[in-house]
Amino acid sequence: MTEESAPTKIVVTVKTQYLESHSNPEKGEYSFGYAITIRNDGPVTAQLLRRHWVIVSDNGRYQEVRGEGVVGETPRLEPGEVFNYTSWTVLETPTGSMQGQYLFITEDGDQFWAPIPIFFLEVPGTRVLH
Repeated sequence: MTEESAPTKIVVTVKTQYLESHSNPEKGEYSFGYAITIRNDGPVTAQLLRRHWVIVSDNGRYQEVRGEGVVGETPRLEPGEVFNYTSWTVLETPTGSMQGQYLFITEDGDQFWAPIPIFFLEVPGTRVLH
């Protein structure tokens, strides 16, 4: 199903944070936390089934992560309802990006992918041109 024909509208927003205490720059390990808000702005109930992430370090390392649900859950969102969770990732560089999509299913059995817009991970004070 294409985004234009999705039966409901899912809006995803992200806030990021550098986790200095969990990072080891000498070993090329930069940890970042991210807080996700998933909001159902559509007219029908939808349940999150799967996730697909693309994680890119600025040295070109590319990782894909696929799996069921998020943080061990498959939240069911009524119209207007919000689900929040936090997670983290490790990059090999002080900057990088993430983006992806969530697979949802409605009560009628329609499945659709909701995009997760690209967001950037940056150690504070790192100068990056996007």
